Amino acid sequence: MGELGLIRWIREAVAGAEEPGVIIGIGDDAAVLALAPGAALLATTDLVVEDVHFRRAFASPRDIGWKAVAVNLSDIAAMGGRPRWALVGLAIPASTEVDEVEAFYEGMRGAAAPHNVAIVGGDTSESPRGWFVSVTVLGEHTGTPRLRSAARPGDAVAVTGTVGRSAAGLAVLESGVERVRAAGIDAETVEELRRAHLRPTARVAEGRWLGEAAGVHAMMDCSDGIATDLGHLCRESGVGARVRIDRLPVAEAAREAARTLGRDPIEWAAAGGEDYELLLTCDPASAGALAAGLRAATGTALTVIGEIDGSGTGIIWVGPEGRPVEIRPGYEHFSG
Repeated sequence: MGELGLIRWIREAVAGAEEPGVIIGIGDDAAVLALAPGAALLATTDLVVEDVHFRRAFASPRDIGWKAVAVNLSDIAAMGGRPRWALVGLAIPASTEVDEVEAFYEGMRGAAAPHNVAIVGGDTSESPRGWFVSVTVLGEHTGTPRLRSAARPGDAVAVTGTVGRSAAGLAVLESGVERVRAAGIDAETVEELRRAHLRPTARVAEGRWLGEAAGVHAMMDCSDGIATDLGHLCRESGVGARVRIDRLPVAEAAREAARTLGRDPIEWAAAGGEDYELLLTCDPASAGALAAGLRAATGTALTVIGEIDGSGTGIIWVGPEGRPVEIRPGYEHFSG
């Protein structure tokens, strides 16, 4: 296809200029975009690198494209904003087949389309080794973005949905789907876990609802696991936290996989990462109303798992007996 042919194909495939707010899409030196009146611009970017964030043995090009977009949508959701446009940098080996590139963009469109996000530009390059994807998502916020630094002593700590499915999905893939099926896990559960890891769901509607709700203070997404991400939130806010491990909303599918594989589902839930749920702090008196309102608006649960204190000493994990327990932190790049 060649680079110019690839660019022409991408321009036709994504058709970003037809989306609202796109004045000039792919084809010029820069896209021209229109913000809503009074809106602030939100910008986020993530790298997705072969053998770091995904393995080709497990992830298809369609999976890679989906995840590259979804992780960025999740960052906009964590601010309470509306994602609007995506820019895609793609470096691939010269041996990559045309149908692989087509599937990659189909995956990106699959993740972006439900949120009316247009792909409006980017860059392409040959890679000397493996796939390298950089996606930037631009969004807007017409109110006050939710920040990591806004937690207050006395706040409740809560998380949307369930946790542990992505880490369980990776464990299933590493163990071998057929082996796990033979051990007794049904096909539906295996597919749920596999999809949770390869094609995560960004909580965009939930983020926008929570971003407008009274009583919500700080918010971020769970990309590296609660143990790591809540630590980031506490440092930015200058506070500490106590978390009850028996309150973690561990996905039933993750519990089933843990029983089969002889693993600890709490470890997956607390430190597994890549669940892309929303982690927030709120006025404890508002927690019940927030949970009821979020479920009514989006169908998603909100579970209180702990509270914020003013110590600034990090996270204390508390077991069912009320005694502190040790939970290892989640994933960290360059940790050695």
